[in-house]
Amino acid sequence: MADHEDILQPASIQAPTNRQRLFLRYFTGILIDLVVLNLFVEYSAYVEVDSFTTSLLAALLLQVLLKLTIAIEHRVAAQFKKKPGKFWKFMRYFCAWLLIFGSKFVILEALAVFFGDKVQFGGPFHGLVVLIAVVIVMLLVEEIIVRIYRRLA
Repeated sequence: MADHEDILQPASIQAPTNRQRLFLRYFTGILIDLVVLNLFVEYSAYVEVDSFTTSLLAALLLQVLLKLTIAIEHRVAAQFKKKPGKFWKFMRYFCAWLLIFGSKFVILEALAVFFGDKVQFGGPFHGLVVLIAVVIVMLLVEEIIVRIYRRLA
């Protein structure tokens, strides 16, 4: 008969690998994006998705495109950060803003290409404002979850 303390112990006490951590990070991010997207579908007249499967695939695409955008922004910022002076600092922030803002057009077009009318963002500027709101909420919720996780240590 197993001891009650053994039941509460993890199956493995090995630390997770970097690949496992990366998997968990993206898996969690996709689930967060899925929840946020579906809450907007439920409570906003400006976001429409035809099915749960489509929203899951859209959340996956959003997660990939958002992480890609952030990676590109960090790489560009690192190039400007190497150079001293106020002009290069300004350029770093300007290019970061330009990439982050411009990426929303790419994301909106990618959603249209992959899903057609199965995923629609309506409202001002052909849905761009609502998409930006959805993305901001996704990133905020991800950050909140990360902060909660870190405090548990």
